[in-house]
Amino acid sequence: MKTRKLQSLFLGLGVLLAAGLSSCGSAEKAVSTKAQGEELIEVYCTGPDYQSDKNHFRASAIGESLDQMVSKKKAGTNARAELATLIQSTVQGTIDNYVNSTELNNVEQVEERFEGLTREVINQQLNNIKVICEKQTRTAQNKYKTYIALEMSAKDLEEAINQKLSQDDKLKVDYDYEKFKKTFEEEMQKLQAQQRGF
Repeated sequence: MKTRKLQSLFLGLGVLLAAGLSSCGSAEKAVSTKAQGEELIEVYCTGPDYQSDKNHFRASAIGESLDQMVSKKKAGTNARAELATLIQSTVQGTIDNYVNSTELNNVEQVEERFEGLTREVINQQLNNIKVICEKQTRTAQNKYKTYIALEMSAKDLEEAINQKLSQDDKLKVDYDYEKFKKTFEEEMQKLQAQQRGF
């Protein structure tokens, strides 16, 4: 009988102790991140669906202004600049690796020629970009915010570069399309890995 009373007493103390500990813990957890000065915000037109991959160059940007159209223009300009930087970097990597892997007589001249021609193509192709996401909001300060994501096909760019390079009289003899295409595809794989954070 005494043993049963002791067991009941210990069981009761255990339940009280457990209830007390869990209430202490939940009081600490109840402090939200908002109370700590943090607030989760949603940034439109970003995330995995809006990052470059092996088939597409993609860039996102935000523009803010008291004027709705100015907000849109700012976002578009910022996204175009980001896209141009990604493309230029990838094409430069392709040229460097392609030229270094070939046995050409005057490497510097060939590289300069490649760079000049591809720059022309990139500028032309930047007219062929597609808006894949666009959202507008109005802030508490009555400003317009535009979120935008742009995309350009890597295949279209590669084909346009090939067409330009294969028509150039100075490069025609030494230019190997299959080798250039393979090098370009490798650079696109690297870009995808960088964008995905691998």
